[in-house]
Amino acid sequence: MHILLVEDDIELGEAIKHALEQQSYAVTWLNDGRQAMAAMGDGSIDLVLLDLGLPGKDGLDVLAEARRDGVKTPILVMTARDALETRIRGLDLGADDYLVKPFHLGELAARIRSLTRRAQGLADNLVEVGGLRLDLATMEVAFRGNSVTLTRREFAVLRILMERAGRIVRREALENSVYGFDTVVDRNAIEVQVHWLRRKLSADVIHTVRGIGYMIPRDPK
Repeated sequence: MHILLVEDDIELGEAIKHALEQQSYAVTWLNDGRQAMAAMGDGSIDLVLLDLGLPGKDGLDVLAEARRDGVKTPILVMTARDALETRIRGLDLGADDYLVKPFHLGELAARIRSLTRRAQGLADNLVEVGGLRLDLATMEVAFRGNSVTLTRREFAVLRILMERAGRIVRREALENSVYGFDTVVDRNAIEVQVHWLRRKLSADVIHTVRGIGYMIPRDPK
């Protein structure tokens, strides 16, 4: 899952980015409202964490403009502005959730999972495809009833493919979602992650669509 973090507080931004990366999220961190608007147009962004007090363009203006431009990506507003009127305006402008600073990083992670479930129509934190079972909250994976230990990157790749089971995921989209588009990675980085997933699960679980990307069938072997 690729999260766009828009936060100009360096200490808080670093803390959020580190905490989310430890939970297998790819995080692109920006600290300017204008940069945020440009980044929201990227198709690999799954969720936006938006501060309101931003240089360049105020967060509420960013939110309003994004929704006017048809950006449907879930947006969670993070702000020290706790006035009721500000919260109401943010929600009316299209925010999907609102978190007042200071907040606990555990609550932020839980709200991200909640927004993810809502966007995917899930009732809980479990994603199940055939014999694969993935718990978004605990990062536990099981295949055919057996627990499987994955690295953070392997988990991220598997999560994306399972959430889009039955659909082809382009290699470039996987790369952006797993590493973020501001990270330079080896050309075969995704191929390496897929190789190890096949070794740990089954060679038939992830299908290669030559020249395009990868997919997990809705009923993997």
